[in-house]
Amino acid sequence: MSKSRLTEKWEDVYKSKLMTAEQAIQLVPDGSDCCTSTTNSMPQSLINALVNRMASGDLKNVSYIHSLEVRLLDLFNPEILEKASKHNSLEVMYCGPISRNYAANGTLSFVPHRLGDGAYMAVIRNLKACFITVSPMDKHGFVSMGVAPDYAYGMIRSNPGCLIIAEVNKHMPRSYGNNHFHITELAAVVENDLPLVQLPDIPVTEKDKTIGRYIADLVPDGACLQVGIGAIPNAVTSFITDKKDMGVHSEMLCDSLVDLYEAGAITGIRKQYMPRKWLGCFAIGSQRLYDFIDENPMVEMHSADLVNDPAIIGLNDNVISINATLQIDLAGQCASEAIGTRQYSGAGGQMDFTEGARRSKGGKPIIALYSTYTDKEGQEHSSINPVLTLGSYVTTTRNDVQYIVSEYGVAFLKAASMRQRAERIINIAHPDFRDELLKEAKKLKYIL
Repeated sequence: MSKSRLTEKWEDVYKSKLMTAEQAIQLVPDGSDCCTSTTNSMPQSLINALVNRMASGDLKNVSYIHSLEVRLLDLFNPEILEKASKHNSLEVMYCGPISRNYAANGTLSFVPHRLGDGAYMAVIRNLKACFITVSPMDKHGFVSMGVAPDYAYGMIRSNPGCLIIAEVNKHMPRSYGNNHFHITELAAVVENDLPLVQLPDIPVTEKDKTIGRYIADLVPDGACLQVGIGAIPNAVTSFITDKKDMGVHSEMLCDSLVDLYEAGAITGIRKQYMPRKWLGCFAIGSQRLYDFIDENPMVEMHSADLVNDPAIIGLNDNVISINATLQIDLAGQCASEAIGTRQYSGAGGQMDFTEGARRSKGGKPIIALYSTYTDKEGQEHSSINPVLTLGSYVTTTRNDVQYIVSEYGVAFLKAASMRQRAERIINIAHPDFRDELLKEAKKLKYIL
């Protein structure tokens, strides 16, 4: 079949905008607020070109925000980073395994936020440029942000004058949903066909299985699921394969959801908002997951300001939101993103989905944690403490928390008094620490 005149036109427009990463970054003026998309949508060649231009002194007074890197970037070369940060503000919205070290020493400045607020933040900061990775252009002239529209798509759409510079990658799936740009909207395109980063299998321990069973007991038929990555979500999904007609409305899509679909547990027919459709704003996992999303009309990838909007989440009945925390105190406060003042990750969508599940008829916001952790010296400590470690940031407040699950059980805290909270939380602590926790609860006058 011969090409249409319009297809040939869009191909000509594409060619006119095709350039090297270094040429594309020259379009960014001094003084710009700019950001990049996240995970596999973070464009390696463009970010490298950007920070090297900063390091050379040719680009100044720029505020650059990134989130959850999955690749090594020149941004993390200490020499380049030091030079780039002299005349520019380098910021991170969600720390990955590399960026958390730079956030700890202040080289990268952390930006506290809820994932669903990304588009609103862009308006406040008057975003001038955004760097994204997209699928190849289709015959109509559109590219897709594929597996990670995340916050970046909403940031761009809320700032109509934003400069959009795209890295085209033949490995990026084309997804349905509201995550597309027309070639005429792009200021420049570069090509870089890096294989998508895949996550290795995460081993599930007996502790994970125990927590998974407790959570599985809270999941009804027809539940609308939000799950994250990790051993606990994997364990939960392994115990709910016999459930019926579940749906998906989750900021992240992962392989364990595909497992449930293949087992026949997910149909989406009981969803109230966009029934039969999976909604997500980013996906990270195996190639199997990426292939599942590619041109699958059942899966829609949207911006986080839609997916993580509590009012929209709450339109679904029986929303089961499963998130994790690092530490909890006897009042029920969850410190999920930092250890003391050391930023470990970010709030992500934990508050968005906690609130969304609360609004949902039959909804259950669940936060899971291991009762203990082991430090570098091999010493075991309780993850449940009388008060949070000094300086810890509260992610989910005591006013919002409902279900806390450890390997020792479930604590339901909604409408519970301070005495009831302390008693219930101590009951799911590791037995070795319960006596000390009880003693401290009495000192705090939570328990008489």
